[in-house]
Amino acid sequence: MTRTRTRYELTRCPVCDSPEAAEIADRDAIRAEVERLWAFHGDRLRTGVPPRFLLDRVAFSQDPPIRLATCRVCTHLYRNPLERTESLAAAYDEAAPEDPVLEALFETQRAAYAAQAARLTRVAGKAGRGLEVGSYVGGFLAAARVHGWAFEGVDVSERASAFASRRGLRVTYGTIDTVRASRPFDAVAIWNTFEQLPHSRQAVATARRLLSPGGVLVVRVPNGGFYMHWRRRLTGAWSGIAERVLAHNNLLSFPYRQGFTRHSLTRLLREGGFEIVRTVGDTLVPIADEWTTRKGAMEERVVKRVERAVQRGWRAPWVEVYARLSA
Repeated sequence: MTRTRTRYELTRCPVCDSPEAAEIADRDAIRAEVERLWAFHGDRLRTGVPPRFLLDRVAFSQDPPIRLATCRVCTHLYRNPLERTESLAAAYDEAAPEDPVLEALFETQRAAYAAQAARLTRVAGKAGRGLEVGSYVGGFLAAARVHGWAFEGVDVSERASAFASRRGLRVTYGTIDTVRASRPFDAVAIWNTFEQLPHSRQAVATARRLLSPGGVLVVRVPNGGFYMHWRRRLTGAWSGIAERVLAHNNLLSFPYRQGFTRHSLTRLLREGGFEIVRTVGDTLVPIADEWTTRKGAMEERVVKRVERAVQRGWRAPWVEVYARLSA
């Protein structure tokens, strides 16, 4: 399949709309991180690994950023220039792998999302109706069902949506803006997708419209502040540690449209009418598989175990924020 050519546009801060920004990394710096990422995983993968198992490890749906900037007003990290919305949607639909890989992803994600489903139930007070934006293969939908939730999903990948539907899950092909609900949801969950949405403020406003009074919006995002902190340590005495904590959490070369900080996400949610009620720091779900060397898999487990013990809240590489719709 021929990949659609990516088109770009200059942008302002996606959170506060400020034009004032500082450059974090240019094209050459990002290219160096990409090369470093390939070398990192090349040392930890077995010989002959099929290309499809490199997806979301060294190959991502989007091209690497051309330039990364941080907002001088709200500290938000984002790509500038930014991929156009139509290029983004095409990239995600084209990147969906074949069913055997989707099946493996489903099983991995269903187990990993059990903790998120339990936390959401505690924050909400009880199970109810929910919408997951970016449901992909349906791992969270299946995990939420175990906890009594009636979740449905929406995703921009037609292939992944069809796969989840064949698993008996309610998933539609589209975006949060195409969702038409007969009655309000008790929760809207956007796991590992919020940072890829083309319009963050619009997504928050739409979630508010879809939620019942007191409903919960939860987002799980890569920590832009974490990336900037450890990126500065990729040279010098901390180089090896910085490389490991970034690469094992899919942050090296920053394959995301934006990276939220405590300040930028708090501002976005409060201005959207939400009150933050819980923040949980976490690591990326395990990425080691049968093609990872024993040493590589062990290293990942150790790195993430240490991170979960000492890097909590907004010190962690990934952050979940639970926010309740204000009365």
